[in-house]
Amino acid sequence: MPSLNTDQTPLQSHEILYSSDKPTGSLLLSDKLSQDRSIDIFAELTRKFESISTRLSNTDENTTVLAPSNVAVSKLPRKPWEDPNDEGAGGNVLSNIYKGLVGEDRASRNERNFVEAHLIGVSPWLKGEKIKTFQGKEIWWDMDGKDRIIYPDGIKLAAHRDIKTVPNGEIWILDGVINY
Repeated sequence: MPSLNTDQTPLQSHEILYSSDKPTGSLLLSDKLSQDRSIDIFAELTRKFESISTRLSNTDENTTVLAPSNVAVSKLPRKPWEDPNDEGAGGNVLSNIYKGLVGEDRASRNERNFVEAHLIGVSPWLKGEKIKTFQGKEIWWDMDGKDRIIYPDGIKLAAHRDIKTVPNGEIWILDGVINY
């Protein structure tokens, strides 16, 4: 039986280590998303996709997360896994379209599109800077009085929220949803 090296100090579960050019013990986007209950629907969706969760845990790539609040997601006319192109006559979602393996794949692809519409590969994101979301839509932001507005959809940053800054980016909590 191999002997244990008793000279090692175990890591505490809350410690996160980075390379020497990054802060030690700081939270990342992936950690910070899970802490705010007002965006937990969106946070859960980010964890479903390995490439996205890896990106949000990466200290070498900055990302701005435009996280729609739970209220904004719940006000959507369709769920994030539903696509308007999947609707039948009268705007009703076809009942069997998300059943079975093909349906699950379709729903997963739609959820991924929803998440990617709310991520950009820069942080900090400067006022007026036009940037494409991971889904490919060009967006920018400007001020309207005291409100920060994301265009072209006119989505307002939640008035009572600060932008959360971490070593690998920022989280902006939105009162709406980027059109995806």
